[in-house]
Amino acid sequence: MSTEETEKKGFFLKFLDNVERLGNKLPHPFMLFIYLAAGVILLSWVLSALNLSVVHPQDGETVAIENMVSLEGLEFILSSMLDNFTGFAPLGLVLVMMFGIGLAQKVGLIETFMKRTILNAPAKLVTYVIIGTGVMGNLASDAAFVIIPPLAAMVFYSLGRHPLAGMAAGFAGVGAGFTANVLITGTDALLSGISTEVAQTVNEDLVVTVVDNYFFMAFSVLMLMIVGTWITERVVEPRLGKFNDKYADPDTVSQTAEQPTAQELKGLRNAGITAAVYIAIVAAGIVPPNGILRGEDGTVVPSIFLDNIIPIILFFFIVVAIAYGTTVKVLQSTADVPELMGKAMKDMSGFIVLIFAASQFIAYFEWTNLGTFIAVTSANGLEAINFTGMGLIVGFILLGAVLNLFIFSGSAQWALMAPIFIPMFYFLNYDPAFVQLAYRIADSSTNIITPMNPYVPMVLAFMKKYDNRAGFGTLFSIMLPYAMTFLFIWIAIFVVWNLIGLPIGPGITPGL
Repeated sequence: MSTEETEKKGFFLKFLDNVERLGNKLPHPFMLFIYLAAGVILLSWVLSALNLSVVHPQDGETVAIENMVSLEGLEFILSSMLDNFTGFAPLGLVLVMMFGIGLAQKVGLIETFMKRTILNAPAKLVTYVIIGTGVMGNLASDAAFVIIPPLAAMVFYSLGRHPLAGMAAGFAGVGAGFTANVLITGTDALLSGISTEVAQTVNEDLVVTVVDNYFFMAFSVLMLMIVGTWITERVVEPRLGKFNDKYADPDTVSQTAEQPTAQELKGLRNAGITAAVYIAIVAAGIVPPNGILRGEDGTVVPSIFLDNIIPIILFFFIVVAIAYGTTVKVLQSTADVPELMGKAMKDMSGFIVLIFAASQFIAYFEWTNLGTFIAVTSANGLEAINFTGMGLIVGFILLGAVLNLFIFSGSAQWALMAPIFIPMFYFLNYDPAFVQLAYRIADSSTNIITPMNPYVPMVLAFMKKYDNRAGFGTLFSIMLPYAMTFLFIWIAIFVVWNLIGLPIGPGITPGL
């Protein structure tokens, strides 16, 4: 290795060490929102004393900073606390979605589907399938991080390919592709809920639905599969070279990936049949011009179908989970359904606690008019220097990608960024759903190279079973090509998509 290559490697590792040190100094996301809420209170006191205000570009009214260090502010803090929490849009959306998705996960349907898909893929297509399954695996939320990478390593090893390349492909699909899918997932509900909550601070009629980013994110699955496969086979595998099991754990290399049992396959078949019947019933209500799920004038956008997409998706996951769970005997009585739903809700306890703090911060930000003040002032400043086009959006994506190195939680980061950037871009005539899409690109791409990702140590532990010399620098050097390539190709597609004027979701274009 040349001196120049050594210096480059040293620079990257030093950079990573600094990221890790800075990130470790950040408080828990719950406490971070508490501190930010306190900061909003103090900032409102200072800025209101300066009599700062802006003219709202929509209605021409003067908007002044409201002081929370006042009797009115204290009354708002106390009287709104419960409403801020229970009325926070993402809370109900995500919990309802998790009733169905959580049930499908607890009965084993999602894990069986992923195993079946990967283990039966043709050898030439196995990399595509691993990455595609990893991307789709976000349906199972964080469970995909645990299932896909080690399973992919075993599949690669059984094919005589380097297991670390397989693990990297699986981790890239799950992590960097976390926000993409061809199905509507809990991520769609969570982000759109936060976006709607914030967007309605500037226009109470604005709503971001779970399908507003669907067209772009569904297409992204194909892009990630193609690009991820190219990186794996043309960059990562050649760099790793031939696998040497001298450094591997003997027990690990002797393991084989277990195929689903006959009973599990029967359950998967029954779940597929149930899914097809359910989709056919829904299609019968939306496809015909006079379908009962269409809008009043026979429209699809808007329609009863899109307005009620959450319960429709909820019932889909419930019926397919019941079909699978009944077949494999996980569900033996009706009482088992609510019991497993309850277990799925236990996994959401951390999210519920986080939302309590985040909802207070966003409510304070709205009540004080700080969000409007920052948004209008920033928008006016950007217009003054004529920096309002696609370059600004790209800059926003890059900023989000960097912040993601320090704040791994996508919901926590969006709850921090949305109150500032959704109003700011709104006053520059960008749809909130468009801003949310830009954020999703940023949030996904760098998931696999941040030390803040709690699954990085787990993946590293799996790597060391195949190569005991592997360290964090090994993982970082393997995953960096995926992160950077995904990010820049995603940005390029995003720009071209919008230059052409394609909708990013049903009826959604960049402009208002």
